[in-house]
Amino acid sequence: MNPKIVDVKPINGYILEIKFNNDVIKNYDMSRWVTDSRFEALKNKDLFTNVKVDIGGYGISWNDEIDLSEYELWTNGVLVN
Repeated sequence: MNPKIVDVKPINGYILEIKFNNDVIKNYDMSRWVTDSRFEALKNKDLFTNVKVDIGGYGISWNDEIDLSEYELWTNGVLVN
């Protein structure tokens, strides 16, 4: 079982800093995703910076159509601490 997300914030370019409920912090690079048609709306920096943690910490989302799971972020994020 993956830890749940407690906080997310954009930090540089398309990098997100993700804090999990086990106090681990990981960075996740979204730059590869914005070239995908499902995520290209995130090229709009105003939308990108409005990322939120989903209820229960099971993922993050920008709107009703764009989201990522805690599994993706935990598995492919880069450990910061």
